[in-house]
Amino acid sequence: MKTQGLKDLYLPQLIARHVKFLLFCAAFTPIWGMIINAELNKDFLFSTFVVMLITIELVYLVSEKILKINIRSGKKEITRTDITRMYLIRLVLFYIVSIALTNLIVILYLYLFHLIGGYDIPSLSWFLLTSQNILKVTAIGFLFATPIFFFVPWQQSLKREFELREQNLIFQNETLKSQVNPHFLFNSLNTLASLVNTDAEKASQFISKLSLMYRYILDNSQKVKVPLKDELAFIEDYFYLHEARSKGKILLSINIKESNYEYEILPVSLQVLIENAIKHNMATIEKPLRIVVYMEEQQIVVKNNLQKMATQVVSTKIGLNNLNERVRLITGKEITIEETTNDYLVKIPLLS
Repeated sequence: MKTQGLKDLYLPQLIARHVKFLLFCAAFTPIWGMIINAELNKDFLFSTFVVMLITIELVYLVSEKILKINIRSGKKEITRTDITRMYLIRLVLFYIVSIALTNLIVILYLYLFHLIGGYDIPSLSWFLLTSQNILKVTAIGFLFATPIFFFVPWQQSLKREFELREQNLIFQNETLKSQVNPHFLFNSLNTLASLVNTDAEKASQFISKLSLMYRYILDNSQKVKVPLKDELAFIEDYFYLHEARSKGKILLSINIKESNYEYEILPVSLQVLIENAIKHNMATIEKPLRIVVYMEEQQIVVKNNLQKMATQVVSTKIGLNNLNERVRLITGKEITIEETTNDYLVKIPLLS
């Protein structure tokens, strides 16, 4: 992960964030001592520093869990108002959890301090008064921290949503172009014409698969995600059209258990990978192109044996780049591409 100079202290972002917490606590500890008129001895400075650092780290962890989860539902278009309402609700929940957590840490520390130090354990009323003071301090602290805990992730979500809409528009445009691709239609219609004269039953099945394939694209081109089961059925229909022409030159194997059908995936994502494999590799009866689709942890893998053509088709990689950008925006991850001497494979993260 790239650093941003002084903004990240010339350190990786994740490390820099925690270093900033540490420096803040080190600088604010004596200031806090002067505010409450405490004796700035080593016991006070060390214990206050540790409690403050632990509290900030835990509050940060809570903010990551509550405020920075993926808000895409895939059911409908989410508006700016929807995002704002979601974050306001989460902000209230975040404050409740964080203030309770802060109280618990400080009260627990004070109790252990008196217990280990051999002092008398303060009364319940003392703890209640201390808790009230902590509430006041944390409330003021969170008031100043609201721009960090609310506005920053809120703006990031808005930006993420608009980027995703832009990518979906690009995707819809690409799928629309593939629907009217003259080369694909020409080959399919040629195959269909041949089947009509030689095998009427198979011709009828070919028409059914072609219809199902285009219906799937039309129904799902605007969706963020679809059930894995539906996407697998779609690529089987898509492959059937190729297999009818290749007649054993291209082999597709799907090794996925039904228990994994609960996952979801980006629509028309597997088709892009299978199309790439067919487009860039030669296939013969003696040396068929073998395409395998299988699961690996929470990823779906499309793997094919490498049989590069003597004259390579010029690739713009628009399909793969667009797929990777969609995956990144929706899941926060990226596709993985691996190429060896014999195989080429792409891994796509699945959605729960």
